Amino acid sequence: MKLHAAALVLLACSTLWAAPPPAATDLKDVEFAKPAGVSLTLDAWIPASAKAQPAVILVHGGGWNAGTKRTYINPWFPTLTDAGIAWFTINYRLAPQWKYPAAVEDVEAAVTWVQANAKKWNIDPKRIALMGESAGGHLVALAGARGKVKVKTVVDFYGLNDLPLINQQRGKSKNLEQFLPDGSDATYKAASPATYIHKKMPPFLFIHGTADKAVPWQQSPAMCDQMKAAGARCEVLLIEGAPHGVEGMEKDPAWHTWKPKVVEWLKRELR
Repeated sequence: MKLHAAALVLLACSTLWAAPPPAATDLKDVEFAKPAGVSLTLDAWIPASAKAQPAVILVHGGGWNAGTKRTYINPWFPTLTDAGIAWFTINYRLAPQWKYPAAVEDVEAAVTWVQANAKKWNIDPKRIALMGESAGGHLVALAGARGKVKVKTVVDFYGLNDLPLINQQRGKSKNLEQFLPDGSDATYKAASPATYIHKKMPPFLFIHGTADKAVPWQQSPAMCDQMKAAGARCEVLLIEGAPHGVEGMEKDPAWHTWKPKVVEWLKRELR
């Protein structure tokens, strides 16, 4: 039976529309560094792209002494994947066995590895973002601010940005005592992202729930105010009533406002 020409065109178009999207690359347990003999690994999701694309390096929380590349941050994976944004999620050395600055050096090593392998995975090495939560938020803010590696932007979910101030606000923290090599004022200052604020640091997006009982929400706008005073760029998204933790924020749709904001911020800043 012969088909009319218009029907053939319609059939061809329907076939094209029904075609699956190009397959993405999934990486699992790829070693990116081996400091002091410790194998550090990452997972990644990289969409197919005809040109070099930006990517986000994800850093989990856990009080510097717990967690892996697949814990605490599970809502991030579908949010970025659905937006078509490439991501890498990393492990880092944990306290109390490994003291500061081991963890932040591991974050910086991940940036260096992604940039060194960018061509292989069709990533633009100049359009890398860091995104972390809680202790991971502290680590990405510290890496972004002190500038030993170059990243395009930082997304800091309820990180501790001023460690001496947290002692004033909440008293001595056992987690911090395990993370830091000593309790001196100099060490607390050296490990604080706020110490390194300067005009040419990358733009930051701070996200914080106002019902956070682990990290005072005031830490985020306070650092943003200091950044603006120095001539750097930043924004703060305060989520009314939201607790500590993106997984906890999943419980109430009203707390999901971080999802469109993060996607919008990354797509704008990583253009």
